[in-house]
Amino acid sequence: MLEEKPKNRLGTPRTPSDSTGGAPSDPARPAPVLDPANGRPAHPPSIHNRRGSAQPPADQPPAEQPPAEQPPAEQPPPPAEASHLDTQLAPGGSRAGRNLPIAIAVGVGLAAAVIASLVVYRPAFLAILLPAVLISVWEFARALRSARVRPPLVPLLLGSVAMVSLTWLSGPGGLAVSTMLTVLAGLVWRLSDGPVGYFRDASTAVLITVYVPLLACFAVLMLRPDDGATRIVAFILTVVCSDVGGYVAGVLFGKHPLSPTVSPKKSWEGLAGSVLACMIAGILMVGMALGGTWWQGIVFGAAIAATATLGDLGESIVKRDLGIKDMGTLLPGHGGLMDRMDSLLPSAAVAYLLLTAFVGAG
Repeated sequence: MLEEKPKNRLGTPRTPSDSTGGAPSDPARPAPVLDPANGRPAHPPSIHNRRGSAQPPADQPPAEQPPAEQPPAEQPPPPAEASHLDTQLAPGGSRAGRNLPIAIAVGVGLAAAVIASLVVYRPAFLAILLPAVLISVWEFARALRSARVRPPLVPLLLGSVAMVSLTWLSGPGGLAVSTMLTVLAGLVWRLSDGPVGYFRDASTAVLITVYVPLLACFAVLMLRPDDGATRIVAFILTVVCSDVGGYVAGVLFGKHPLSPTVSPKKSWEGLAGSVLACMIAGILMVGMALGGTWWQGIVFGAAIAATATLGDLGESIVKRDLGIKDMGTLLPGHGGLMDRMDSLLPSAAVAYLLLTAFVGAG
């Protein structure tokens, strides 16, 4: 007997595709090839999706994606300033980062004004010092505005006038009283602007008071004795020798960076030149002009070289933190007046203390 084929619900013979619920098989379509590993139909080399794009077989690993393009590495910012120990070639022809002829002309003019005031009338030096202090305070406060710091400028300027005046009239006692009053006036003045940013603004007011007028008043203390003019010349000349000696040694021999993170162009060779030049100036001024000994001149010169360099580095790190090159533009070839006061201010305090110890208070 012939075996009767099973029928579907419509009464027609059931095809193999009916058992899987699919459409009737097409006799013109080739039968699927079974994979001997798992008995399932093998995938063709490529299968097209509904949009017609080719897809890789399921058992083939996806193609490796090219690595994502990395953004260029961030370049470090250029040095924020240049000083007497710098050794790179600058556009103005100077390897110290300045327009050297203009810088020399400005420096000679300032030195001539200082010497003239000391020779003609000793208290006339205050007419040069006080405007320099006021301009430096203003430049420093304006530079801090780039960091959204608002120190109270009015009490700082008025307090600077009081500090210089009382120091000349009353000596160290007047300096101590006027400094405390200036700090207190700044703290009280800032109260009117409200609590937001008060600590930040008030603390910078204290910093400016100590950094600029307080240190500058040590030059006033040096000026008060009868030989005060000679003391001021010894102090300023030694700081200038630090600048010049460091510049020459740095240009000729500078190879080893002194402080790469603060001022990459400063070199140990430039520092050695500063120390040597300051020692020579110290022997001439302290050992001869002021009646001290030669070893006192050496100590004085070495100490001024150290404080002048530290003052330069200190302002450099402040400017680098603020993202500015100079404190101002008043002096061509130098920047702002504060850029020239940076090495003089801390050196004034050390010079006053050493000269008082070596040659007396006068």
